[in-house]
Amino acid sequence: MRSAETYFKSWFGRFDAVGYRRPDPWLWIPAAALILIGLLMVLNTTYFLGLEKTGDAFHYFKLHLAHIIAGLMVLVILSQFSLAGLKRLVMPLAIVSVAMLLLLYVPHLGLVRGGARRWLRVGPVVIEPSEIVKFALVFYLADFLGRRQNRMRDFARGPFPAFVIVGVLALVLLKQPDFGSTVMIAVILFVMLYAAGARPAHLGVAGAGAMVVLVAQMFAKSYRMRRFTAFLDPWHVARGAGFQLIQSFIALGAGGGWGVGLGAGRQKMFYLPQSHTDFIFAVIGEEFGIAGACVVIALFCIILLRGMRIAHEEPDPFASLLAVGLTSLISLQALINVAVVIGMIPTKGLPLPFLSYGGTAILMAMAALGALLALGRRPAVR
Repeated sequence: MRSAETYFKSWFGRFDAVGYRRPDPWLWIPAAALILIGLLMVLNTTYFLGLEKTGDAFHYFKLHLAHIIAGLMVLVILSQFSLAGLKRLVMPLAIVSVAMLLLLYVPHLGLVRGGARRWLRVGPVVIEPSEIVKFALVFYLADFLGRRQNRMRDFARGPFPAFVIVGVLALVLLKQPDFGSTVMIAVILFVMLYAAGARPAHLGVAGAGAMVVLVAQMFAKSYRMRRFTAFLDPWHVARGAGFQLIQSFIALGAGGGWGVGLGAGRQKMFYLPQSHTDFIFAVIGEEFGIAGACVVIALFCIILLRGMRIAHEEPDPFASLLAVGLTSLISLQALINVAVVIGMIPTKGLPLPFLSYGGTAILMAMAALGALLALGRRPAVR
C-alpha cells in the first residue's frame, strides 16, 4: 500500500507540499473564457448545419460539449503532475504519436477526406494524430534540448539533431498532406531552439533553408498554388479558391466596431465554409465586431504572457523549455489562425485553440493548458 502511494506521488506530486501554489488564475480564467465563448459560437454556427446534416440542430454542439468534458478531465489530471511525472510522459507520448501517424496508412483505420489522409478511426472515435504529434513534440524537444543546453552554440552537436528529428516528422506530415501542421511544428522548433540558447545566426540560415523547402512544397502541389494566388488576389478567383477568404472579409466587414449581434450574423448560414472550425474567428468578428475580436485576442495574449513568465521563472531547463513550447503551441496556433482569417497569410487549415469545433484539437489544447498549469503550481522560490 505504501509503495502504491509512493508511485502515485512520484507521478502527480505532493498536493499538500509546502510552497506549491494554487492553479494560476492568469492561465485558467482566460482559457475558461475562451472555452465558454467557443461553446457559444459552436452552438451558433452549427445550429443550421446540424439540422441539415443530421436532423438534430444540437448534434455538433453536444459532441463539442462532450469533447470539452473529456478535455477537462485530461486538464485536471495533467495539472496535478509533478515535474518528474511530466518528464515520464516524454517517451510514451513520442511512441504513441508516431504509432498513430503510421497507423494512418493501415487499411480501414486511416480515413481519407478531401484528398488528405489525416484521420484515424478507432471504433466510433475519429482521431487527428497530427494534433497529438504537436503536443508530443513539445515534450520531446523540451527534454532533448534541455539535456543539450551546453551544446547549443555548436550547430552540429546542438540544433542539427533537432532539425533532423523534426524534418522526418515534417516529411510524414507533408505526405498526408498536412501543410498547416508542418508549418506549426517548424515554428515551434525554432522558438524552442532560440529559448534553449541556439545562435540566432544558425537559426537564420536554417530558417532560410526551411523557407526554401516550404516554398518548393507550395509549388509542388496545384491546390497549394491556388490557395496562394487566392491569398494574393481572392477577388480574381472569387467563385473558386478565393471564395472562403472573401466570405471571411464580408463577415468581418459586416461586424464593424461592435458587431451585428449574437445570432444575427449571416455568413455562418452556409456562406462561409468551415465557419465552426478554421474560420470561427470571422463569425466572432461579424457578430461581436472588432471589440469582440480584440477581447479574444487579449485573452490569448494573457495566456502567452503568463506562460512565458512561468518559463522565465523556471530554473529547471526541461520545465522552462516545456513552458515555452506549450505556450507557443497555444498562442502561435491562435496567431496563425487569426492571420489566415483576416487575410494576412494563406489558408493553413489550423483550428483556433479552445474555440474551434473539433475533438482531438480541443483535447490537445486543454492538455497543453493542464501541463502548463502543473508548471505554474511549482514553487516560485526554491
